[in-house]
Amino acid sequence: MRVVHGAEEARRTVLRREPLEGADVPEHVRARDRALFGPGLSVAEVVDRILEEVRTGGDAAVRTLNRALDGAETADLRVSREEIEAAYREVPAALVESLRFAAERVRAFHERQLQQWMSFEEEGIGQLVRPLERVGLYMPGTATVYPSSVIMMAVPARVAGVSEVYLASPARADGSVSPLKLVAADIAGVDAVFRAGGAHAVAAFAYGTETIPRVDKICGPGNIWVTLAKRKVFGVTGIDAIYGPTETIVIADETADPALCAADLLAQAEHDELAGPILITTSRELAERVEAELQRQLPLLERAEVCRAALEGRGGMVVVETLEQAVDLANEFAPEHLCLLVRDAWKYTALVKHAGGVFVGEDSPEVLGDYTAGPSHVMPTGGSARWSSPLSVNDFVKVISLVAVDRDGLERLGPHTAAIARAEGFTAHARAVEIRLARRG
Repeated sequence: MRVVHGAEEARRTVLRREPLEGADVPEHVRARDRALFGPGLSVAEVVDRILEEVRTGGDAAVRTLNRALDGAETADLRVSREEIEAAYREVPAALVESLRFAAERVRAFHERQLQQWMSFEEEGIGQLVRPLERVGLYMPGTATVYPSSVIMMAVPARVAGVSEVYLASPARADGSVSPLKLVAADIAGVDAVFRAGGAHAVAAFAYGTETIPRVDKICGPGNIWVTLAKRKVFGVTGIDAIYGPTETIVIADETADPALCAADLLAQAEHDELAGPILITTSRELAERVEAELQRQLPLLERAEVCRAALEGRGGMVVVETLEQAVDLANEFAPEHLCLLVRDAWKYTALVKHAGGVFVGEDSPEVLGDYTAGPSHVMPTGGSARWSSPLSVNDFVKVISLVAVDRDGLERLGPHTAAIARAEGFTAHARAVEIRLARRG
């Protein structure tokens, strides 16, 4: 990986962010889009076409796009109960048990989180907390599948009390959906799984089709087409967030084990070629040793080429003077994951302002957060950790304000209300209060 020294050089290079719309689209994909939708269209314009086709064409459009974009034949868009039961027979029993273990950890964490959301009424004002009624989860991937992400989205929704939870996933060429996804969805309590991928899955959830229900909110990650589709349907339905490539900053001092630093960077890098594995350290010697470890560990990995592309593309090492400076840089970058492999790691959590998740000490690697720690691993990317949070029960409930004052409350609030209303020129507002005040006795 490239190594840079000092904060300013880091900001210009390793920690410089590229706009999401600047993501490279392979030429064979552009050629496919030209063949399907005509020449000269941008990715955003292709997404517009897909959304409109599904909005007006329903199930038939989804089937056509499944075939054209994913090469999948999907006569029945809904996965049957028989297919789900067959999936359990295909997935090793020990792995099913691990998925159940993960789901219980995620459920326990979010049940504690839900306790913070309470309806209340006090002195005539309060709030009603209500779950969303219907949520659509999107889970990409056919060759690479992520049953953990299904659990990390569906379980918080169920804990929040969402009445209907649905999952859309691209189908394989024969029309099947990965057994791992189906088992994870069943364990997590998903009501139905639909064969639909990419922007057309988002469109189906946003507008509804004959088979796929319209939902109140769409959650989940995806490629640039999915991301743009979510942006465009916001307002028709809700969305959780806009997700970009995954990213991790590892902060390490001279006490860190270079083998562990390298392992954590590689765990991030193997997600995809656009992943961002970054080391910030106060030790130039550690950076050199981590580089040697990366070269030693890379050949041992099944996805070594993906890892190498991520390390060379968006990865990097930054050498700074102090750990305080390292945390300051991390706060500026606002990473999805922040790992503290330093002496007295807990002390530095007090300095963290912006991160999706913080992983404290060498016994708390980020991969535990990916699978079994408990908090959802669906976290803000692209710097959005400056203002947003990991997926949680918060994403699946809404608050309704409650006003129920008595006569004493009306007399205390009414005159001030009328005064402000008249100052704004809203006479009818003021009179709605003044009439009530005049009726006393």
